Amino acid sequence: MKKSDKSILSALLLVVIFATWLIVQRTGLLSGGSATPLVELSDDQLELPAQNTTDRIVRYQGFVSSYNTETLIPDWVAYELTAEETRGDATRADKNFSMDMNFRGRQAMREDYNGSGWTRGHMAPAADFFWDDSAMAETFYFQNICPQREELNNKDWQYLEKQVRAWANKYGKVWVVSGPIIGDNIYGTIGRDHVVVPDAFFKVVMVHDGKRYQSIAFVMGNDAERYWLQDCALTVDDLEGRTGIDFYPALPDDVEEDVESRYDFSVWGIRSR
Repeated sequence: MKKSDKSILSALLLVVIFATWLIVQRTGLLSGGSATPLVELSDDQLELPAQNTTDRIVRYQGFVSSYNTETLIPDWVAYELTAEETRGDATRADKNFSMDMNFRGRQAMREDYNGSGWTRGHMAPAADFFWDDSAMAETFYFQNICPQREELNNKDWQYLEKQVRAWANKYGKVWVVSGPIIGDNIYGTIGRDHVVVPDAFFKVVMVHDGKRYQSIAFVMGNDAERYWLQDCALTVDDLEGRTGIDFYPALPDDVEEDVESRYDFSVWGIRSR
């Protein structure tokens, strides 16, 4: 064999070896673990749950709402929050709860909440939208609001919202879905328009930690009980079974199955009890 031919064969062998190594690294074949991609997928609307043909999807500057014109509360509210978006100089001082005058269909009004004993609870919190005044103002539309117990709204639910911002800063971005669980509707309705009061609320969070996608879900009752994150955490799979909502369908099926079947407290800085 000529020396030049040997050089060509050696070069081809190196190419094959490198290609094989690259495949192993990407698929995790030697790790014995999940084949969750080590790189992020396109994050365009990863936060959006699967949608039904009957959903009333309303897209705002900073979030998307699936608003239910029967219950007059959102079925879910989804948005992406980046580390940069946790900072800004918008103010909520002049923001008022209101109807969305561009929305066609039944919606709640301020009068439904007045004197009801329930606060107007944000699903996408206003504090996640300090990056833009108009984006924050849109969080005060009733397409983002549910009747919520004051003790929950101002304590454990608010604490969870702060944690979401901390996770956005830690990992660069988070994909969030929040919403009500009507359940047995033990609290009935409020107002002339019969706005449904949820039994509980959920929040689903997903991040990419630089190696793989990580998710966790939380459920808190619409009451004055204390909810430690360790105690109200569950897998996204478990929450899907409870709500009937298909979260993060934009992920490839194998990645979605892996991500939604587990959670790791260490990822979220939560101590086990």
